[in-house]
Amino acid sequence: MHWTWQDPDWPNFRYQASALEDLEDRFLHQSGVFRGSIAHVQSDEKAQLTVQWITEEAHQTSEIEGELLNRDSLQSSIRRHFGLATDHRRIPPAEAGIAEMMMELYQGHAAPLTHERLFSWHRSLTHGRRDLREVGCYRSGGDPMQVVSGPIHEPKVHFEAPPAASMPAEMEAFLAWFVRTAPGGETPLPTLTRAGIAHLYFVTIHPFEDGNGRIARALAGKAIAENLGHPALVPLSQTINRGRKEYYARLQQSNHSLEITPWIRYFAQVVLDAQAQAQADVEFLITKTRFFDLHRGQFNARQEKALLRMFQEGPAGFTGGLSAEKYIRITGTSRPTATRDLHDLMEKSALYRTGQLKGTRYHLNLPVTPAL
Repeated sequence: MHWTWQDPDWPNFRYQASALEDLEDRFLHQSGVFRGSIAHVQSDEKAQLTVQWITEEAHQTSEIEGELLNRDSLQSSIRRHFGLATDHRRIPPAEAGIAEMMMELYQGHAAPLTHERLFSWHRSLTHGRRDLREVGCYRSGGDPMQVVSGPIHEPKVHFEAPPAASMPAEMEAFLAWFVRTAPGGETPLPTLTRAGIAHLYFVTIHPFEDGNGRIARALAGKAIAENLGHPALVPLSQTINRGRKEYYARLQQSNHSLEITPWIRYFAQVVLDAQAQAQADVEFLITKTRFFDLHRGQFNARQEKALLRMFQEGPAGFTGGLSAEKYIRITGTSRPTATRDLHDLMEKSALYRTGQLKGTRYHLNLPVTPAL
């Protein structure tokens, strides 16, 4: 089977720039809107939101690869990196490692991409692993690097990476391309185009024994941050994970040709969707601030605890709404008190009710936030 890297013209990817112009323009416009919106967020709230985003990215990029990490441990580790208060829990190696890599990516978004930096990411990413032969270095030997499925006697090869012997040259060429296409480089590329190629280029080389997908997504994030000139708070992995089957199908479709317009258009739309999610998160946070300003001094401790818990669920809120039973579990109060509290919250227009009897549910009655 012919693979992309076996093409005589590798790694000169081809694509139709005109087919990406509308997506690139939308990205630049939405980036401006986002910066204007987040400027309205107080510094402490912005710090909490940043922790939330980085935590989710670490969690979701791992989940894409089938690794389920503890979200609370991830968040605790990331809060420590920011110097914020934590619960001082013991952080398992996998959670500590991916958190370290994500924080280095966030704080060092403008630092040059080098072999050693990639090695450092790999060491963090594989922290605590005992099943890998080569950690913190490119693969150097062994059997061909393949992605396969099916029975052992009749495996289906979905992808085969370049041989290990070519890794030094391949990665030298990749790093040169990354520098050359950056803002201020010899041949700078638009943001989404560069991020999409960076991801596909790296994952095609597959330079490490494991962790290539997570590092490829990190590189896409770095490319976006370099082009924007500031850390990219874009929930890329969250968006990819929601459509994980299509993500892997698109990668597989891009294994055999240097013509990658479909891949870049797909990846660009993923970034735009992630950007829209970040915008929604910021607007929801602003709405939360307005909600509590509007009702300042109106809630008792139980009511405030329940409302904050509802806001933690994000714009969608609790699935199906807040029930009286859930209010009792959140606050630890009695049913009569819960009934009085919920009725009071409706009287104050903090909640509205749907359904009847056992089907009664309560929802946040959010103020309308002016366009930013």
